[in-house]
Amino acid sequence: MNEEDYEAIFKMFDKIRKMGNIEKTDFMKIIQSISRNISVYDLSIATAVLREEGRYIQENYREKYLEVYVRYFIMRLRDINEDGNNYANDYVDIDGLHESLDILKHQMKVEKNEHPNDKFPLIYALISLYTTYILEQPIHPVGTPFPGNLHVTYENGIFYCPVKKNNVDNPKAVCKFCIAEQTEID
Repeated sequence: MNEEDYEAIFKMFDKIRKMGNIEKTDFMKIIQSISRNISVYDLSIATAVLREEGRYIQENYREKYLEVYVRYFIMRLRDINEDGNNYANDYVDIDGLHESLDILKHQMKVEKNEHPNDKFPLIYALISLYTTYILEQPIHPVGTPFPGNLHVTYENGIFYCPVKKNNVDNPKAVCKFCIAEQTEID
C-alpha cells in the first residue's frame, strides 16, 4: 500500500468514529467497500508474509498453524466480500469499535514501514474488524493450535484462547479487542 492508501484508510477510520451508533449492515458495507480493493495478488503477498513469519513458530506445530491461518485468512476475506446477510437492527459495540480503530490505526502506521509494498496490514485490520464486530467471533478461529497442544475453543457459548493474556499488551496483536476469553490453564 502506498501513502495515499494509508491516508484513505485512516480517513475512513476517522469517519467511522464520527458516525455514532452504527448498524452492522452499514459497517458491513464499509468493510466490503474497502475489501474489494484487495486482489488475488494482494492475497498471495499476504500469504507469503504469513509463511515468512511462520518460520519462527515451533516446528512441531508450524505447518498445522500455518494451514489454519492461511486458509482462514484467505477464506475470511472471501466471506467478507460474499456476506449478504442483513444485519439491520443489530448494532456494533461502538465503544469497543473506537478502541479497536485506535489500535489498528497505530498498528498500521508501524506496519507500513515493515510491509511497505503490500496490503497485509489492511487485510489483517479488515478481518479483525469483521470477525469481532460483525460475526462476534474470536479473531483466531476455533481449533487454531498454540504451543503446549492448546487450541482456541468454544464451550458453553464462550470462546476461549490459551494465549490471550500473554498477548493483550503486545502492540502488534489484536488480542486486546478479541472477544475470546483467556483459557483457564492448569
